[in-house]
Amino acid sequence: MKSIKLIAFLMSMTVITACSTNEQKSVTEKIEINNELTVDEISAGIFTPEVMWKMGRIGTSLISPDGKNVAYTVTNYDVAANNGVTSLWIIKLDDNNKAVMLAEDVSEPIWNNAGDKLYVLKNEQIFVADINTGSLNQLSFIEGGIEGFGIAPAENRVFYTKKVAVEKRNSAEIYPDMDKSKAKIYNDLMVRHWNYWDEGKYSHIFVSEIKNEKVENGKDIMQNEAWDAPMAPYFDIAEIAWNNSGTQLAYTCKKQTGTEYAVSTQSDIFIYDTKTETTKNICQDFSANKNINEFKGYDKYPVWSPDDKKIAFRSMQRAGNESDKERLFIWNSDDNTMTEITQTFDYNATNVVWDGNNALYFIAPIEATHQICSVDCDTKKVEILTTGNHDINHFTKKDDIIIAEITKISMATELFKINVADNINITQISFVNKNIYDNIKMGEVQKRWIKTTDGKQMLTWVIFPPKFDATKKYPTLLYCEGGPQSVVSQFWSYRWNFQLMAAQGYIIVAPNRRGVPSFGQEWLDQISGDYSGQNIRDYLSAIDDVAKETWCDQTRLGCVGASYGGYSVFFLAGNHDKRFKAFISHCGIFNFESMYGHTEELWFVNNDYGGSYWSENPTAKRSYANSPHKFVSKWDTPILIITGLNDFRIPYTQSLEAFTAARLCGVDARLIAFENEAHQVFKPQNNLVWNREFFGWLNKYLK
Repeated sequence: MKSIKLIAFLMSMTVITACSTNEQKSVTEKIEINNELTVDEISAGIFTPEVMWKMGRIGTSLISPDGKNVAYTVTNYDVAANNGVTSLWIIKLDDNNKAVMLAEDVSEPIWNNAGDKLYVLKNEQIFVADINTGSLNQLSFIEGGIEGFGIAPAENRVFYTKKVAVEKRNSAEIYPDMDKSKAKIYNDLMVRHWNYWDEGKYSHIFVSEIKNEKVENGKDIMQNEAWDAPMAPYFDIAEIAWNNSGTQLAYTCKKQTGTEYAVSTQSDIFIYDTKTETTKNICQDFSANKNINEFKGYDKYPVWSPDDKKIAFRSMQRAGNESDKERLFIWNSDDNTMTEITQTFDYNATNVVWDGNNALYFIAPIEATHQICSVDCDTKKVEILTTGNHDINHFTKKDDIIIAEITKISMATELFKINVADNINITQISFVNKNIYDNIKMGEVQKRWIKTTDGKQMLTWVIFPPKFDATKKYPTLLYCEGGPQSVVSQFWSYRWNFQLMAAQGYIIVAPNRRGVPSFGQEWLDQISGDYSGQNIRDYLSAIDDVAKETWCDQTRLGCVGASYGGYSVFFLAGNHDKRFKAFISHCGIFNFESMYGHTEELWFVNNDYGGSYWSENPTAKRSYANSPHKFVSKWDTPILIITGLNDFRIPYTQSLEAFTAARLCGVDARLIAFENEAHQVFKPQNNLVWNREFFGWLNKYLK
């Protein structure tokens, strides 16, 4: 995701926090937000939204080249100031995993080759931090600042990214004599994306040498190009990679504009050569021409082999489908050929890391968890290395040691050391939120397999209140996942948190209905063109199965969800046969026809609806005929509707339409529109308001 730079109002104090075997001490006196639990919070022992905002959030992590240290970032928030600060920490693996805070207000750490310094981003410039002294030395002085960067492993060059004005969009630019005019003028689609309007500025890659410990203004390798690298809307710097000798740069880009961009997912891998200053597209210019149609979808995240002869990358075959299988490909520079190495593996491959020059490690979603796998590039044999009810979300590797970021439904991200040589031994090495877990009780998480209406088995998580009593009856919530192609895994969310819901006295039913990854591509693909079909029946199978339990109060069932989950809520509101007593929809799709005209990336609705509302495609006709707004006359249950005014993926107009319909039909409804949020609610005080409204609505109708 795109980095969010935050400036915090901080309280002065010395950082000294004891954490079991993981002692944390600062190198010098630092300034830190005070997020200690209050006496009342400890006494109550209940996980509340206020407690959740006192948690430190681990960001980037990476093991040092010598394997002795782990660098990672932690962001803490000050609710009163409505912002937070990111700090850089070091775990000393050879010193009882002692954690030391190195610097504040920095991000994006990258190790130097010696393992004694870290390149970091601070104040939109590149600095280098000494891990022994904590001193910071500024390397770049780029006018206007930068958004991200990468140091070549040879430490001879750097790339950085920044916005560049390429086209004129504002009326005052087009007509200089009308300098007070405030119009935006466009000739083609993609006038806005995710949460911003197209201002004619694009993220470009600049390349510069490092001389005398300074980074000078670099060369724009995308000069005059009207597209982004890394790609919008997330601008993930991991889409760009140096080769090890620092002579070539591989990057991901979708070199399209306007209508072509709006209806396509075709991104490719490009290589820029610093000597010749030329760029080539390896996905469209290789000798195995018989495979030319392989690369019509997303191709992303290039990773160079240690010998610089190969690039591994993730590729989706089908154009216009953001949730096609993420295949693992290898481009070989010796003969300019492509090889797919996960062809027989029915899961996605992400977070790819080379192990020597002929094997790869990666993460795959498997049965609602995320696990580390390996594959031999010659035999193409995939081995699943880890097991367990957890999500491994990111990892870095040095020899036989892996440092992994792991979450569970009951645990926010913490760092774990995985010893590959020692029977995949997994040991926790960070304890950022130990004070929370020591004082706040989490609820039990049950893994339940439920039979669907078409005779298949569906994995469903059931989360219980911390002080669950099987002799009592509890209000129960059906959770509808967004995406729609997003797995309901062992994730930890600071917006849709199952433990937070359970702590307020609710049982949560979270099914992995049709359309989610980790159960094979057939299970995932089924939802496209069938929004109102099998996955809706899967939802009802899950809640009906749990509702049979003596501890579930069938008279107090609620249904909640965001994005596609918000659509699910809107659809179920007109098709639930009086099962539910309360609904909550966040940024949901309500009217398929207006959604098609309001959203920006049209490949999404083309793929999932079957086409436009004027299409003669039978799938499209069925989709539009079953749009939630067609069933408003059957709405009979109170509904809370939440949206962000900067949401351009599922624009706030969808929520306004639903709210208008509910009130005109006499349904008790409430609308919350956040003027400075988009598809998610990120800002601390907005999030707390969101939670108060969320639980206030549920408590009103289910308690």
